[in-house]
Amino acid sequence: MTHPVYGGIEAGGTKWVCAVGAGPDGLRATETIPTTAPRETIDRAVAFFEREGPVDAIGIGSFGPVDLNPSSPNWGFITTTTKPGWAHTDVGPEIGRRLSVPVAFDTDVDAAALGEHRWGAAKGLDTFCYVTVGTGIGGGAVAGGKLVHGFQHPEFGHLHIPHDRERDPFPGVCPYHGDCWEGLASGPAIEARWGRPAAELGPDHAAWELEAHYLALGLVSAICILSPERIVLGGGVMSAPGLLPLVRREIGSLLNGYIANEAVAADDFVTPPALGPLSGVLGAIALAGGLE
Repeated sequence: MTHPVYGGIEAGGTKWVCAVGAGPDGLRATETIPTTAPRETIDRAVAFFEREGPVDAIGIGSFGPVDLNPSSPNWGFITTTTKPGWAHTDVGPEIGRRLSVPVAFDTDVDAAALGEHRWGAAKGLDTFCYVTVGTGIGGGAVAGGKLVHGFQHPEFGHLHIPHDRERDPFPGVCPYHGDCWEGLASGPAIEARWGRPAAELGPDHAAWELEAHYLALGLVSAICILSPERIVLGGGVMSAPGLLPLVRREIGSLLNGYIANEAVAADDFVTPPALGPLSGVLGAIALAGGLE
């Protein structure tokens, strides 16, 4: 009996990660593709699966916003993104047509949440959220063991958080909302505020106290609304040494003892992804597996 083989694509705004396999112990091929123009990027992804396939289905976790309504004529499209050239791009249906396989489509953060739920830091949990802090801020929520969707997908990054303009007069970088969570605490916000990318700021730089405060403000909102058993916190910005302990400390300070639950005080309540940089593409493979 042959076991099904799936394709996964983490379609990020900076890079696409493509893989073939059935899980973390069975990846037989991977490739990272820079996110350039839509046609070039999609062509390279299709070529990867033509070379490394065949696959029985493909899961795609894409940067957004995206259309997830299966009855919409634009299902599987990236919609109102600010990434130049990518607004209203057909991603899911195009790849499915060209490879003649069924496609499962969701956001990149929902895929990462699914990967961590299936194989990683949230395995066995009923309710949790995955938040990534990088080029943007995004979040995927699982409640009752299922990804949360409504009229579209959750938009964690566009929460409006308190902004003390005396402490931080920076106006924010979000083209829609200015100083929303993403506008104040994403990687581009750090670079615009301090004049250097996050990776070039030393561990003692003043940026990190402010960043931890902003991240904690958004996470406390998620805690109060979703009541997650765990928060998985990933993305390139979170690789900064010492940032995660600062975020944990700020969450405790902001909650101020209100939530009397030992789980919230545990070191692993806010934790890095156990699957590391593969959370998204493995979650995309899990999406594909759900089509069977």
